[in-house]
Amino acid sequence: MIGFIIRYIIIACVVLVIPRYLKGITVDGFTTALLVALAMGFVNSFVKPVLKIISFPITFMTLGLFSLVISVGLVYLVAAYVPGFAVTGFIAPLIFSFLVSMSTSFVGLFTR
Repeated sequence: MIGFIIRYIIIACVVLVIPRYLKGITVDGFTTALLVALAMGFVNSFVKPVLKIISFPITFMTLGLFSLVISVGLVYLVAAYVPGFAVTGFIAPLIFSFLVSMSTSFVGLFTR
């Protein structure tokens, strides 16, 4: 349980730092960043697998590039439900999704 809390606090810090270097993403504060981290974890665990199964034919036809569209869509989904988190454009949420997933993987190596 402590590992879970530490993991999401570190990911929230990453979510809080990313908008300083990436235009098109805004996060109001640490509480919003924590909500974004939790929502991204939920969406990536439950919604993304369903979308990948449903969109398998188009993902196969585009050689996997459609999964990038799914990732951007999930960031927009989180932005729609978390107040204080705003996203614009396509490249900014794509880079945001990539950075959050890389930091989640990196933090997961140390908090298992």
